[in-house]
Amino acid sequence: MAVTTQQTQAKPTACLALADGTVFYGMGFGATGETVAELVFNTAMTGYQEIMTDPSYAGQIVTFTFPHIGNVGVTAEDDETAQPVAAGMVVKWDPTDSSNWRATGELTEWLRLKGRIGIGGLDTRRLTRAIRQQGAPHVALAHDPEGNFDIGALVAKARAWRGLVGLDLAKDVTCAQSYRWDEQLWAWPEGYTRREGEGLRVVAIDYGAKRNILRCLASAGCEVTVLPATATAEDVLALNPEGLFLSNGPGDPAATGAYAVPMIQGVLDRDVPVFGICLGHQMLALALGAKTVKMNHGHHGANHPVKDLDTGKVEITSMNHGFTVDSQTLPKGVLETHVSLFDGSNCGIRVEDRPVFSVQYHPEASPGPQDSYYLFERFAAAMRARRAA
Repeated sequence: MAVTTQQTQAKPTACLALADGTVFYGMGFGATGETVAELVFNTAMTGYQEIMTDPSYAGQIVTFTFPHIGNVGVTAEDDETAQPVAAGMVVKWDPTDSSNWRATGELTEWLRLKGRIGIGGLDTRRLTRAIRQQGAPHVALAHDPEGNFDIGALVAKARAWRGLVGLDLAKDVTCAQSYRWDEQLWAWPEGYTRREGEGLRVVAIDYGAKRNILRCLASAGCEVTVLPATATAEDVLALNPEGLFLSNGPGDPAATGAYAVPMIQGVLDRDVPVFGICLGHQMLALALGAKTVKMNHGHHGANHPVKDLDTGKVEITSMNHGFTVDSQTLPKGVLETHVSLFDGSNCGIRVEDRPVFSVQYHPEASPGPQDSYYLFERFAAAMRARRAA
């Protein structure tokens, strides 16, 4: 990318400095200060609050390709975790005032209170093209109401940032201790309801779990106990689970796999049904003997077509990942079940003749809007079959 700048007509109060020396100026909002991260783009037309609170975005700043950001405000009901995890946001237009009956606050104030930086007024199309062509860059994002920036220092910080390869971030976003989950999916007019009665005993490993995934498990009839990312096979098996769920999460799967793989292999030896999503999919693949690789710019959005190779059906899915399972390394007995129709990358696996499967995308999200919910039902059916046997 050429060393150029983009500047707004008013005095800029924020800037985005790329490691190659490119600098974008704009208007800052949210918190002030600086942050360094990997820059990605997300093509979703809705869900900016869910995106910012998705733990899988740890270590990343999100460029939103959709220009209308802020128009539905914020509400605590839409948080995927307690605090925003994405390091910052980049938007084309300054966030608008909210216009939605569910809103309990404004995006800009929410970001300020949560300590996250935003920058508006940038050419997000140009940024997106650059990311697609040259890969997700390391960047420094700064917001100063006075507009005073040390560009040389910001570029140097972007260049010095180590990046996500080899970085285990699951430990940073996982829960501190185990807990039970019984909240079900939102439904009109009750909102969120609680699951009652005996359920299928599921242990969910929190590598950065989104709340809506846990709600889907509860709605599918699961009695969910969440354990930290560092849980051992002994920790899991002590709860006598009927199923093991592996959640989404951030960072390099090979780094997280150093402690996650032995746990998964220990549970697989007990013939327990296993279901993984996103990072959990990658963890399962590593435990089965496959490898993962860093993608050029990853998949981030809510419009990704994925083909189910078993049925031939195409699902419209939500994705958020910068690493992928190398399908060429899948061992004998592990079958590829889903592929991306954008680039052919792996999006799902299963173990032959065993109730062990995973997908790269997010079936708890609603782009289809319910194209992929069957996966939770498949997991529950596998546990019921095992119980009956």
